[in-house]
Amino acid sequence: MLPPCPKKKSLIFLGSPQVSVTVLEALFDASASPNSSFEVAGIVTQPPSRRDRGKKVLPSPDGVQETGVSLAFTVRKLDAGPVIASERFQVDDQIKAPELLSFLFSEGSKLLISELPLIFDGSAKSKAVPQDDSKATLAPKNDSIDDAQIAPDEAWLSFDQEAFVLHNKVRAFAGWPGTRAKVVVLDDKSGQENELELKIITTRIRQNTEMLNGEQDYVSFEKGSLVFPCGKGTALEVLEVQLPGKKAINAAAFWNGLRGQKLKKL
Repeated sequence: MLPPCPKKKSLIFLGSPQVSVTVLEALFDASASPNSSFEVAGIVTQPPSRRDRGKKVLPSPDGVQETGVSLAFTVRKLDAGPVIASERFQVDDQIKAPELLSFLFSEGSKLLISELPLIFDGSAKSKAVPQDDSKATLAPKNDSIDDAQIAPDEAWLSFDQEAFVLHNKVRAFAGWPGTRAKVVVLDDKSGQENELELKIITTRIRQNTEMLNGEQDYVSFEKGSLVFPCGKGTALEVLEVQLPGKKAINAAAFWNGLRGQKLKKL
């Protein structure tokens, strides 16, 4: 066993948002070891993004199949610090933004701790790879909301779009701001129509659209999911929804609550 390090390096932690606590906890745990070469003296930032990804700081509804984490030195320019190390990960097509963010911070914490010895002895600088800061871009500003990057009306789903576009939006906007859809409940007996606002929680892309039943404007229920016909002959399966002021429920519970009434998309 190695003797305890006589003098530990002081480490200052700067991090946000709340999920960055994962990194801080990992640093505290590692620093508690008698053989640790550092101690947390204050509360180096690890961004949850691959270095060659687009630089926009927004939810990513593009359905990318690969993401990653990177460690970089901080400089006085936007996304220009030399990259010390990075790792790539495949993205599950069902994972949502909050879960992916937590995963990336967890993996980034491991990468940070493994690279700290090289940062402390100075060798990390010699191996760090410069970034092409000419590719750095600002997130598009929304003129309708000061400082905000996502307008409230962006949370609405438009079913004339293809299913994969809507599915990826649901995943990207999970947590905040969420995604919503408007539907109409039709009672054939009374002729009444009631408009409902649904928060769409969990979805998946329907693989077999040849089995779609009914008209394209109507929502069907098949094998535990609400099936919404979408653009270009695609279909989105909604597995979990939430009514205003209510708890999230699965599609079967929502469908049973309709008591035979029809559901039409808007």
